[in-house]
Amino acid sequence: MAQFSDSVHYYGKYASTGSVNRTQDGRSYLLSNNFKLGVSKKKIALNASGGWVYGEQDGVLTNNDLSTAMDFNLFRAVRQIYYWGLASYDKSTSLKINDRFQGGAGIAYNILDRKKAYLSLSDGILFENSDLFLEDTIRDVYHTFRNSFRVAYKFVIHDIVTIDGTHFLQNSLSHGSDFNIRSTSNLAIALRKWLSITATLTYNKLNRTGRENLLMTYGLTVEKYW
Repeated sequence: MAQFSDSVHYYGKYASTGSVNRTQDGRSYLLSNNFKLGVSKKKIALNASGGWVYGEQDGVLTNNDLSTAMDFNLFRAVRQIYYWGLASYDKSTSLKINDRFQGGAGIAYNILDRKKAYLSLSDGILFENSDLFLEDTIRDVYHTFRNSFRVAYKFVIHDIVTIDGTHFLQNSLSHGSDFNIRSTSNLAIALRKWLSITATLTYNKLNRTGRENLLMTYGLTVEKYW
């Protein structure tokens, strides 16, 4: 939110990266697409985001991971403290998620909220309904309530280098060993105001399935405020 001004209320971002590696010993493919759209008004902000990662290794599917989310922020007269709501849906071959829905709300606190420095902590309760594979043939359909703690930040250096990230820890309120970790870190170097060279490091862990993935991508990102 620190990037919006009084006259700028809309935001769009798209990034697409991929790689192909073929040798006499094997071949691999990886494709990653991500987008984000945002609308900011005086007392409310709405965001929609999505991503799809597809990968193969020697003809074996390694990634077919889809994620979508919508969230909103409700601001008070003092924007340092605000309320948030979230709804998300995921499918992931690498994490053995057949279907997963999360929805909930909470409160957030902005430690920093400046044009070039933003740091926020938030906490809330999510309801999760999941269909997982614990093993290759064992389905696990269940629901739980989770505490969702988030750290989000964005720092801009000389209007050229941008470092930002969002990191979640989501613990089940009924099963102590059931937790999720979601972490995304980005580094961008601006070529134009709307075009950047970017590198992204994404880590996910589902302790319930014992699965995790780590993905590093780099390429070009188109980003626009208006």
